[in-house]
Amino acid sequence: MRAKFLLGGMLAALVCSTGVALAQKSGGVLKMYHRDNPPTLSIHETATNSTVIPIMPVMNNLVLFDQSKPQNGPDSIVPDLAKSWSWSADGKDLTFKLQDGVKWHDGKPFSAKDVVCTFDLLQGKVEPKLRANPRASWYTNVESVTADNDLQATIHLKRPQPSMLTLLASGYSPMYACHVPAPQMRTKPIGTGPFKFVEFKQNEGVKIARNPDYWKKGKPYLDGIEFTIVPNRGTAVLSFVAGRFDITFPWEVTLPLLKDIKSQLPNAQCQTTSMNNNTNLIVNRDAPPFDNPDLRRALVLALDRKAFIDILNQGDAQEGGTMQPLKDGIWGMPEAMLHSVPGYGADVDKNREEARALMKKVGYGPDKHLKLKIATRGISLYKDPAVILASQLKDIWIDADVDIIETTQWFPKVARKDYSVGLNTTGNGVDDPDQNFFENFSCKSERNYTGYCNPEIDKLSEVQSQETDIEKRKKIVWEIDKKLLEDGARPVIMWNRAAICMQPYVKGYVANVNSVYNGFRFEDVWLDK
Repeated sequence: MRAKFLLGGMLAALVCSTGVALAQKSGGVLKMYHRDNPPTLSIHETATNSTVIPIMPVMNNLVLFDQSKPQNGPDSIVPDLAKSWSWSADGKDLTFKLQDGVKWHDGKPFSAKDVVCTFDLLQGKVEPKLRANPRASWYTNVESVTADNDLQATIHLKRPQPSMLTLLASGYSPMYACHVPAPQMRTKPIGTGPFKFVEFKQNEGVKIARNPDYWKKGKPYLDGIEFTIVPNRGTAVLSFVAGRFDITFPWEVTLPLLKDIKSQLPNAQCQTTSMNNNTNLIVNRDAPPFDNPDLRRALVLALDRKAFIDILNQGDAQEGGTMQPLKDGIWGMPEAMLHSVPGYGADVDKNREEARALMKKVGYGPDKHLKLKIATRGISLYKDPAVILASQLKDIWIDADVDIIETTQWFPKVARKDYSVGLNTTGNGVDDPDQNFFENFSCKSERNYTGYCNPEIDKLSEVQSQETDIEKRKKIVWEIDKKLLEDGARPVIMWNRAAICMQPYVKGYVANVNSVYNGFRFEDVWLDK
């Protein structure tokens, strides 16, 4: 590990000696449009990048995914508040040596005690508790966290878990201060990051400003970032083309909109990627009528995934299971295995014929339709596919209206299972099975929106989590993934692809291909003006 860091330092020195690094300019305010009103400014209490994108620059993690690399993975994890780390021989203790001289934005020193306090908060051991705790399932394997001294902390695990570093590298995993109560973090967050929080005006925007005392000397380059809330996607893109904004909200530029941007602004820098975000169907299996497994299966068989992809993405999206498909993703199952799952093959007519037979079995037919509402969040990424879903369900005698839910109410609504059928998108916090399986499908997870519970899956999830051989782990992961699809746990419609666009003078930002949450520190971004 030490040799790796020394090599990195030598390369950095070489870059400086060539004058390349000197091209970076300090100053200026980056202006980005924001798709909607953040439900909270506390990253640990939310499950949306509506919060992560404006607040990740305010915070630091123990470790971080390299912000210059598009694919997140175990090999791209770099130091942040922890300058180094080491595992015990039995793989159950993970020790971090911390950076010296780091201060919170209010001037108080950061120490190992803050690491302990962060985990105490995440594990519900302190008051006041988090109002919501979407990441609780990430850390159920943590036995305790100790401050060995001011500059060393150790995470003690109940069993080996190689992916712990990957979880900690997510933008969802910042350190919180012991002296800042959880309620304050919702409205006036304090971090150690490159930018300080300035203000949040409901339905208007968020402003952050350069931290002049940032412990990474010379960074950030920007004087600040302004996030202006523009809920209408078309209006936002027109404003970007007109020069009001320097950068679009990540992945809010659909493929049709991308063509419009490039025709009007040919010099715009646009990157089209996947982002570990899938559109999926959520069904409340604990309440009528979808406590009936035949009805749930009929819904899955009614889906024409290719139609979703063609209409919404002009063919540029992917079919897949619960793990992001390969190339951009690391853990996706082979295509042949995916297509062997009932409802995921290409013969839509045959699937719908079977779906109608199931509908008849439970009492529905051409003269008796099932009426329901499809709940979905009030942003285009959710609303547009919900309309297509309603149209497709007509083919199996289901008459559905789309019920638009405001962002601040969406996650609480589905968490308390106040819906029958929902059109959802799931962005995985990291591209790792531990995050996906434990958070979205574990019997005990509050993020398991459908109420799916299979003890066999929970047991296999524990097995794959401890496996250190990547190829062996993949085979267990594929087995779990296939079973989740067969059970209709959270049927995947498609894995989304979209673009982020920047004015030609925006430099240093690299779009991730397998995360919507982890690439927004912005400390390396600068304006070439």
